[in-house]
Amino acid sequence: MSNCVSVVLGQIGWSVTYTTQSICTLKGSTVELSCSYIYPSGTVSTTFWFTKNDAEGNPVSLSDDPDYKSRVTYHRDKKNGHNLTITDLRESDSATYKFRFTTDQTGGKYTGDPGVTLSVTDLQVKVTPYSRMSTWKTLTCSTTSCPLTGNPTYTWYKNGQVVTENTSPYSVYPNAMDSYSCAVKGQEYLHSPAVCVQGQSCSRVTYTKRRICVLKGSTVNISCTYVGHYSTTSTFWFRSDKSTPEDLTRDPGYAGRVEYTGTYKGPFTLRISDLRQEDSAEYRFTFKTHNFEWGHSFPGITLTVTGLQVKVTPAAEGQKTLTCSTTCTLTDNPNPTYIWYKNGQHLDESTSPQYKDPVSSNYEDSYSCAVKGHEDLRSPAVCVQGQNCSRVTYTKRRICVLKGSTVDISCTYVGYYYTTSTFWFRSDKSTPEDLTRDPGYAGRVEYTGTYRGPFTLRISDLRQEDSAEYRFTFKTHNFEWGHSFPGTTLTVTGNTTLTEHDDILVILH
Repeated sequence: MSNCVSVVLGQIGWSVTYTTQSICTLKGSTVELSCSYIYPSGTVSTTFWFTKNDAEGNPVSLSDDPDYKSRVTYHRDKKNGHNLTITDLRESDSATYKFRFTTDQTGGKYTGDPGVTLSVTDLQVKVTPYSRMSTWKTLTCSTTSCPLTGNPTYTWYKNGQVVTENTSPYSVYPNAMDSYSCAVKGQEYLHSPAVCVQGQSCSRVTYTKRRICVLKGSTVNISCTYVGHYSTTSTFWFRSDKSTPEDLTRDPGYAGRVEYTGTYKGPFTLRISDLRQEDSAEYRFTFKTHNFEWGHSFPGITLTVTGLQVKVTPAAEGQKTLTCSTTCTLTDNPNPTYIWYKNGQHLDESTSPQYKDPVSSNYEDSYSCAVKGHEDLRSPAVCVQGQNCSRVTYTKRRICVLKGSTVDISCTYVGYYYTTSTFWFRSDKSTPEDLTRDPGYAGRVEYTGTYRGPFTLRISDLRQEDSAEYRFTFKTHNFEWGHSFPGTTLTVTGNTTLTEHDDILVILH
């Protein structure tokens, strides 16, 4: 790394000191840029980093830039230090980053020049002859654009198995079936593509993505392509945190939720449905031929399963700010449209992760959020004041049961005031109708349960036309729980083999 650079231009008593002038790092990694700053007087009011200006020439904070805002965080300390962290780096992030701050004094704006130059690069394996007279090959782990900052040590893989930890270059005897890949030690998940050292028909696996973040309860596709030098006899996916690789289709924890699709040389896909947070793991693919097995140590795809949650923070006096958040940036929807619910009713006016208007600290009110397109995967409803707000929590989001059987669909509810009525209804009705009064359910429906305990809708002699989304509502003397809050989706099937999991009844084909 370069020495610290302090730059003072045109304004006496103002300066920004960057920890380094330039950084070269890997695509997909995380980088931290840091600086310290001084100013003559006043109080600092805003601090941010930027790479470009808007049409009026004003710097655009990275936290407001659509290309960055879901991947950047700022950290400001009490000693005038400021850090910028960027995750999941892309080659398009290669740019010069500058720090800017303003104070409450007249003319109190300052940008630190020249900034920090960030270059984002990929790894590649270069294959060259060891010497004119030798059949051996020399493998060099190199970058596609700039030399990596620091003095990295490399991990080498042969046919998906770690063979050595070494500095580059690395010498090998060529074999038409063998492939090699390299990675920087400590960042093995950012390995280079596997390359053949002789010909183009070597055994190799190429993953479509390195990391995936998806919502709890949704379905994910994890893919790779593979080539076997000889005819393939078996293929499967496994979790890297298992002591012995185990085919996921045989793992009881994934029963009924996993399937494989695809063909040789085409995308070969692991599909996991009804995702749970304990499914968060690194997934790897392996294949066998009659005399070969792809190594189990080759880094695969890291899956993170996240739920939605509403964070409540103080705003103006007597008010709160609500933010809908995930633990990671959703891979296929990094800048989603959000849906907000207040007391079970959809609020049309806000689509951003932060509810746009400050919320009054009302003991009665609860709020929940969802990502558009995944309304059934909403966050739990939270109180903005105290813990006794009105709310409904469903036990399961989806249920699949046999035609002719009986099902229990349950929720718990809390009403801030005394409850005057409760009932279940189908969401596909134009007007919510109590199921106990619906002729289509006559003699087949009953309610059981108590306030704050599970309140259950039991439907017997199930028919396929009972397949629907069922919602619960309640009334107090001056309040009714909203009818647009997603409930439990029931599927009635004629299939005969079912198994019950924590969240859902799943058909086994």
